[in-house]
Formats: sequence, structure tokens, C-alpha cells
Amino acid sequence: MRLRNALFSSASALSALALLSACGGSGASTASNGEPLVGVDYPRSDTDFWNSYIKYTPEYADELGLSLKTTNSQNDVAKLTANAQTFISQGVKGLAMAPQDTAAIAPTLAQLEAKNIPVVTVDTRPDSGKVFMVVRADNRAYGEKACHYLGTQLGGKGKVVMLQGDLSSINGRDRTEAFNDCMKKDYPGIKVLGEATNWDGAVAAQKLQTDLTAHPDIKGIYMQSSFALSGTLQVLKQKGLLVDPKDDKHVFVVSNDGIPEELKSIAEGKIDATVSQPADLYAKYALYYLKAAIDGKTFKPGKTDHDSTIVEVGDGLLEDQLSAPLITADGGTYGGVPSLKSTDTSLWGNNLG
Repeated sequence: MRLRNALFSSASALSALALLSACGGSGASTASNGEPLVGVDYPRSDTDFWNSYIKYTPEYADELGLSLKTTNSQNDVAKLTANAQTFISQGVKGLAMAPQDTAAIAPTLAQLEAKNIPVVTVDTRPDSGKVFMVVRADNRAYGEKACHYLGTQLGGKGKVVMLQGDLSSINGRDRTEAFNDCMKKDYPGIKVLGEATNWDGAVAAQKLQTDLTAHPDIKGIYMQSSFALSGTLQVLKQKGLLVDPKDDKHVFVVSNDGIPEELKSIAEGKIDATVSQPADLYAKYALYYLKAAIDGKTFKPGKTDHDSTIVEVGDGLLEDQLSAPLITADGGTYGGVPSLKSTDTSLWGNNLG
């Protein structure tokens, strides 16, 4: 998931709207005109990735013929619970959310199920509770792709820092476990220094600085999302390590999101790779599955018509695992993992306009 500098000139306006919504406002609702009313709770509006999701959501609601209400839970499960109550009172026919605490959301899901309001979760999968569909990329693949890139670049030896997200989130757990498992299996000569950051850029920067001071031979960094991008670049610059990839002092950096700033940083040689998490497709297919649920459609595991695979990840729990490619400067293959060039025009991060 996840998380950094403001992306759009309208970010402050988006934040203000989201704040208003969280306090009980109507959000970015459209005129009804007989269209099904759905609710979308934004998990936060302080990151480039989620601001991109916020931008795409009303566009796809219009495209799919849905009337929209929005709130913003600001990474707070208590606010998400309150926002769900607001949606229920507004009569929504379906609800999309991205719960950051994937265990604590279970009672809210049970209440929505009792009200026959289908739920689609985006980016995260609840630890328990019923949802119609999970729209998410394979987060274990994120960790594995980062592992193979760094393992290849370091020749299977050395030290790397992993700036973890929040381990109360299945995304943080999946990325962490997959990265560690891959390193142990395929690159046992690399020592991983894991740092919990709770998706907080300031915490990540402070812990990275401490690690680089204690271990000046660190040669790789895996940021579990772009929340740590700005702070990581600042720390590397302060340490004299923000140098060309061909320089022996270069520290290889892999991020996770695919925001424009990451793609630009790859092209400039400041970082080396990222995994493009599809903000545009998260918005599109969250609403697509809400509409399908309202229309009484059902799905089963298997390939989709949009280059993804629906898998059963629990008892009756389906997850549409969207494509999330590795992005590099040269578009090469690393540890058997193909990549796209950072300049590829198919990437959503190159098409925000």
C-alpha cells in the first residue's frame, strides 16, 4: 500500500473534501438520476498513491453509472466504523473500503453483512469477515520481486535494510514475510535488517539513518511503499551515498507503488526499481465489483478478462489479484523477474496528466 510528497496541485482540496466527509459531509456524491448509490471510504489522503486513488474513483463511478458518496477514515479504524454507519444511514447499496487494520474491521463487516450491503475491500484483505471481493495485487509477489532485484544487484552478498509497513496490515505482513523467505531461500549470503515503521516516513528515515551509521556497508534498501521515498533520499544524500548507480558507493533502492516521483527518481538514477501498484485499477475494479454485486452477479476462481486472476484466499473469500510489474531503468530481467522501463507509457504513474 502505500506513501510521500503531494502529487497533485489539488491535493489540499482533496484532503479538505475528505476531512469534511469524515465529519459526516456528503463527500463527492453525484446526482442520483436513478443510478445505484455506493459508498467509498478512502483510507487516507496524505500520500501520492492514495491521492491518485481518490482522483480515479469518481471518474470510474461516472463511467460505470454509479452515484457516489465518499468518506475518509484517515488510517483510523474507529473513523472507518463511524463512516460505515453514515453510509448505512444514507442508504448505500454497496461499500468499498481499504481497512488498514485488517483484524479490527471484522465487527463492521458483520454489521454490513446483516444489512445486506455488499463490501469490496481494496488493497487490503480482512483477516476475517465476509466481503464480496478483494481487489488487490499479490503483495507477496511485491516482496519477492524486491528480493530478486536486490539479490541480483548485490551478487547474493551483503546487507540490506527493509523498511516495513504496519504489521497489523496484511500488506505489511505479506511483503515482509515474502522478502525474508525469498532472501533465506535464494540469497542466504544477504543479511536483512528489518525495521518496523508503521507506514511513517519520519520513522523510516530515522531508523535508516541509525542503520547506516551502525552498518556503513549496507548496499540495499527495500521500502515497502513510497511513504519512505523522500526521507530515504534525504538520508542517502546526507551520508554521501546518493550517487550514480555505477559508483561503488551506490546503495540500491527498491520501492513499492509506482507513483510519478518514483518513476522520475528511477530515470534520474536516485533509486533503482519499484513495483507498480495499480491505483487506477484499484478504483476501477472496486466499483466494478460493487456494481456486479448490486446486479446479482457472482464470480469464481480463474483468469479474468483484464489480465488478472481471481483466487480463493479463504473459505469463500475471493481476491482479484491485479497485475503489478517490477519497474527498472533498463527494463531488464532480475533473478528471473522481468521488468518494464520506468518510461513505459502503459504505467499509470506516467499518465496522470
